[in-house]
Amino acid sequence: MSKQRLEGKVAIVTGAASGIGEDAVKTFVENGAFVVIADINHELGHHLATSIGLDKVSYHHCDVRDEKQVEQTVSFTLEKYGTLDIMFSNAGIPGPMSSILEFDLNKFDNTMAVNIRGVAATIKHAARVMVDRKIRGSIICTASVAATVAGGGGHDYVTSKHGLIGLVRSTCSELGAYGIRVNSISPYLVATPLVCRTLGKEQGEIEANGNDIGNLKGVTLKGKHIAEAALFLASDESAYISGHNLVVDGGFSVINTSFPSIIKK
Repeated sequence: MSKQRLEGKVAIVTGAASGIGEDAVKTFVENGAFVVIADINHELGHHLATSIGLDKVSYHHCDVRDEKQVEQTVSFTLEKYGTLDIMFSNAGIPGPMSSILEFDLNKFDNTMAVNIRGVAATIKHAARVMVDRKIRGSIICTASVAATVAGGGGHDYVTSKHGLIGLVRSTCSELGAYGIRVNSISPYLVATPLVCRTLGKEQGEIEANGNDIGNLKGVTLKGKHIAEAALFLASDESAYISGHNLVVDGGFSVINTSFPSIIKK
């Protein structure tokens, strides 16, 4: 049997009780990792951990807006598994879809608190452990195609994801001296439970809409595809990749969709 890609490694995945995070937990465990599910949903988190196996997976409550909870999650991981090799900072919220003319700055603050401040906290506390213990770790953050292309989300979401790319690049520039890699993944539309609730649509409808406006035909983007991208960035296969934004969008963000229609006409 060939060696598993994350054999013996320890990972924290935030926002891991469902959606992309859930798929990442399963994919990491399938490849030999021990994983801490960090989430605010106790019921889903415990159920996922139990369904996979408590010998490989643990649940720990973590609201990334609270730095203390992030720090406690990292401490729990060290006590439980003895090390921390991978931080997959995946927790995020879509925020409201509102006009700038009616912008709610309190909601804006909350989106930034989760999508930027929360990620900064996970990078900070994971990196502290990695630097102190001389671990050549991998830190991965979930961004979005909205990090490079506007119009696919609300103003606060687009702003937060643009800022996240800056955070990844900036922390990469410091942590490279310690052999720690920091990267991001920018998915196209994935019909996660959170996205379905936000848009008030069923999974099939969202996927059909995504396929219609997407560039790459014949493939429906799933959380598993993003989890596999995270697996690559977590593994030694990406040993010299840092500061990179891995876009998983079938070419959507580099295509001006008006051109094909003009050419056809």
